[in-house]
Amino acid sequence: MEAQWLAEYPHQAADNRPRKRPRLAWDAAPQLFPPPKAIPMLYCGQELINGNFTTAFLPPPPIYYAGPPRNLSPPWRPDDKDGHYVFTLGENLTPRYRILSKMGEGTFGQVLECWDLENQESVAIKIVRSLQKYREAAMIEIDVLQRLGKHDFTGSRCVQIRNWFDYRNHICIVFEKLGPSLYDFLRKNSYRSFPIDLVREFARQILESVTFMHDLRLIHTDLKPENILLVSPDTIRVHDYKIPIRPPKDGSVFKNLPKSSAIKLIDFGSTTFDHQDHNYVVSTRHYRAPEVILGLGWNYPCDLWSVGCILVELCSVSTQ
Repeated sequence: MEAQWLAEYPHQAADNRPRKRPRLAWDAAPQLFPPPKAIPMLYCGQELINGNFTTAFLPPPPIYYAGPPRNLSPPWRPDDKDGHYVFTLGENLTPRYRILSKMGEGTFGQVLECWDLENQESVAIKIVRSLQKYREAAMIEIDVLQRLGKHDFTGSRCVQIRNWFDYRNHICIVFEKLGPSLYDFLRKNSYRSFPIDLVREFARQILESVTFMHDLRLIHTDLKPENILLVSPDTIRVHDYKIPIRPPKDGSVFKNLPKSSAIKLIDFGSTTFDHQDHNYVVSTRHYRAPEVILGLGWNYPCDLWSVGCILVELCSVSTQ
C-alpha cells in the first residue's frame, strides 16, 4: 500500500514523512520502489552524528542511481565472530572518511587511519565492537573525552576528539592523528631505553596530564606505555654505545629517538569518576597498584603507581 501511494503521488515531501523506526546509519538499506519514468530515483539515508540525525544525500554533481551509489560506502556485510567491523582498505566509512590503513586492534575494537574528505586531513577512527557492553563503554568514553576537551584549552594533555557517529551498529570515535605509542617505539627500537633526560621530560608531561585529570575528579585506571602516544612520528638516528649486541665494524651502535618529546594520553574507556564504585579490579597487570591486587580499595594513587612502573620501564635496558 505504501509503495503504491508513493508511485501515485511522487512529490518531494514524501521522502520526509516520519518513519516508524529511524535508521541509525546513513547507508541503511533503502526501500526501493519502482518510480515513474519521469521521476528519477534519489538514494538517501540518515546518519547519526553527535546524537542528531542528519539526512545524507549524494555529493554534487547531482547524479541519480537506481540503487546504492558506487564508490561511497561498501555493501552491507556482517561483522566477524567477535563483533569487529569488517572493512577493506580504500573503501569509505560514511561519505566523509576513507580508510587508509589499520593502526591497531584491541579488546574494544579497531583503530583505523582514515582520510577526512571534508577537512582534508588524516584522522584516527576507533571503531568499537558491535556488542552492547562495548557500545555503552564507548558512550562513557565519549562523555569523558568531551569533558577533558572542554577544560584542556591548549590541547596538550590528552588526545582530542574530533567527532563521533553510529555506523552500522558500531560507535565510531574520530580522533586527531598522533604518532606511535611509547611501547611501539620501544619495540621497534629493539627495547633500548630512552636517555634519562628524555624520560625526565616524559615524566613531567605524564604527571601534569594525570594531575589535570585528577583535578577534574577523573581516574584513568589504565596508564601504560601503550596508552601514551608521541605527538609526532618523526625520529632521529643517534649512536648508542651501551648496547654492544652484534656491533658493526666501526664499533658503534645506532638507535632511534623521537624528534619531539611531546606526548598525550589516550584510551579513556576505563576512566572512572572518584565517586563511582571502586570495588572492581583495574589497570593492566604489570602496572597494577598493590592496593588493587590486595583488594583494599583504590583511588587516585593507583594512577601514580602506574606512572612509576612506566618510568622504570622506559629507563630499563633489554638485552634480548
